[in-house]
Amino acid sequence: MTIRAAGPADHAAIQALVAAAFGQPDEAHLVDALRADGDALLELVAIEDGAVAGHILFSPLTTDTGRRLAALAPLSVQPGRQKAGLGTALMQEGHRRLAAAGIEAVIVLGHPAYYPRAGYSADLARTVKSPFRGPHFMALELVPGSLTAPLTITYAKAFGL
Repeated sequence: MTIRAAGPADHAAIQALVAAAFGQPDEAHLVDALRADGDALLELVAIEDGAVAGHILFSPLTTDTGRRLAALAPLSVQPGRQKAGLGTALMQEGHRRLAAAGIEAVIVLGHPAYYPRAGYSADLARTVKSPFRGPHFMALELVPGSLTAPLTITYAKAFGL
């Protein structure tokens, strides 16, 4: 498996993959809208046997404190390849690249049994004011202590919030 930045030649395969992974096209439309708005902060693909087997997209979050945060959405793995570590590998590489670019923390709205394996925590997200709350709303600090003080986030326009 190879993880690399997504490019225009990958877009059709990504759209098909995301729709297949989620069983409907809404998240694929979100990816297209984030790209169209210039809000694809980091977009990676996992390539296996010459084909896109996984995809992850991070978009910028606006904060009231000036902190640099990103939203993880969506993360998709080809249905026949799920539970093989591709999603975790995509997250780890994304986190590494975001940290190198000065992003301090990542926010995700996702499955509370899956994302904590990559370090995400609902407890850590308690200081973040957003339209979301509860066990599905999680955060990961890329810079230790970056979420200790309360802050308010605003998602990219494509999220419709």
